[in-house]
Amino acid sequence: MKRQPLRLAILEATRILTDAGVASPRSDAELIAAHVLGVERGRLPLVPLVDAAVVDAIGQLVAQRAKRVPLQHLLGWAALGGITVDVGAGVFVPRPETELLLEWGLSLLKGREYPIVVDLCTGSGALALALAHARPDAVVYAVDVDPHALAWARHNADARAAAGDTPIRLYSGDIADSHVFAELEGLVDLVLCNPPYVPEGTAVPPEVADYDPRHAVFASESGLAVIRHAVAAGARLLRPGGGLAIEHDDTHAAAVPALLRARRVLSDVRDHPDLAGRPRFVTARRADPAGVPG
Repeated sequence: MKRQPLRLAILEATRILTDAGVASPRSDAELIAAHVLGVERGRLPLVPLVDAAVVDAIGQLVAQRAKRVPLQHLLGWAALGGITVDVGAGVFVPRPETELLLEWGLSLLKGREYPIVVDLCTGSGALALALAHARPDAVVYAVDVDPHALAWARHNADARAAAGDTPIRLYSGDIADSHVFAELEGLVDLVLCNPPYVPEGTAVPPEVADYDPRHAVFASESGLAVIRHAVAAGARLLRPGGGLAIEHDDTHAAAVPALLRARRVLSDVRDHPDLAGRPRFVTARRADPAGVPG
């Protein structure tokens, strides 16, 4: 059978995804094509013609994406930092916005040798594993209360360790429990947290509503319930000069920084925008005993 231009298949996929309301139709079409071909997205121009079977395989995945099945579920992975992690049913899919939180954390750790890092609400383990990949000297602890998420995190942690990354230390626990990581109180250089924070009742895209675990997305108290526990955990775990970064909803630009400022041991509280310019994560530093940031 005659081979067909890959470019036309991608254009048709883009049209279908655009009509379906997918937010990034061209990007998704290209990533699906790259997945089917087993090549990196940037190498697609080097594949001008493909067999009809390839076009059909692309079309089948595009049809699923048009039904708003998450792209990451179709590909089987999500990227964060310099790594990819496996994702699927039962675990929250990492978002590009979290790259900025990771970058802030890595910047804080510059010049610190063998830092201790804690990732609260680790989910798939992506944030902890990306940090460990970027900083092989770090001792990285991660915790989640959901056994399904922990199964994914363990799977991903084993895969990254097999690839040569420094293993992380993965725990089951509720960050509302003040005994979680009690042995690390006052010793941690960096606490990161991407908690459930969407206020209950908020309308979300089908990819979130139908596929992300509800308890990993929504939180009570206008989305602040888990964030309150993350702030408390960060305040007790950080060493002087250590940093805390928590992702939050774009409606929390005032509320979440206020929670951090209410903690006398935290200083230099700042809110940061996401890739679209919306308020997305807050940071703070643990003050030294004299009240001056370290």
